[in-house]
Amino acid sequence: MMTKLPPKLQQCVESLCGDGCQAVNGYIEQLERGGSVPQTEILSYEERQELLIELKSIMAVYDAK
Repeated sequence: MMTKLPPKLQQCVESLCGDGCQAVNGYIEQLERGGSVPQTEILSYEERQELLIELKSIMAVYDAK
């Protein structure tokens, strides 16, 4: 379920997802460990958590297929 994200987060989601599913799964792992990826360094901790939820939601659709 995609939520209405602030433009900055939406842009980040689109950028990360453009790297492909395998990369996104790696980004999710990094974010879950409290890390960041280059595209998320400008985000606050709360924004990274919101991004993580969104990426997991998106990947759940692909994992279900």
